[in-house]
Amino acid sequence: MAWLVDNMQWILLGSGLLTFSMIQAVFAPRATMRAYFGETVESPASVLITRNWGALIAAGGLLLIYVAFYPEARSVALVFVGAGKLVFIALVLSKGQAFLRKQAGLAVVLDSLMVALFAAYLLATR
Repeated sequence: MAWLVDNMQWILLGSGLLTFSMIQAVFAPRATMRAYFGETVESPASVLITRNWGALIAAGGLLLIYVAFYPEARSVALVFVGAGKLVFIALVLSKGQAFLRKQAGLAVVLDSLMVALFAAYLLATR
């Protein structure tokens, strides 16, 4: 566990940058939904919600980048961002194989890895 604690700054930077990449949904909501879920976003409300979803996830990425440099805030940030990732994982997995063949499947794998690292770090620094 010492390795994880010693390298957490780099893990947070990488995780934050990957998570922040969802900013794409703010600027290209239709393309993002097509790539991640194979679905189209047509109504103005669904475009708005997709943009909001992307902005909230991107904000979580910025939070991870922030706590890479300010360890005193890590615990709260890791619980908050990790909980959001767990909800996303559960929702995608609840829909079965349909979304796992899309980019959402890769997001589930990466988010699961991040959540596991976050949890291990929190346990190691308890």
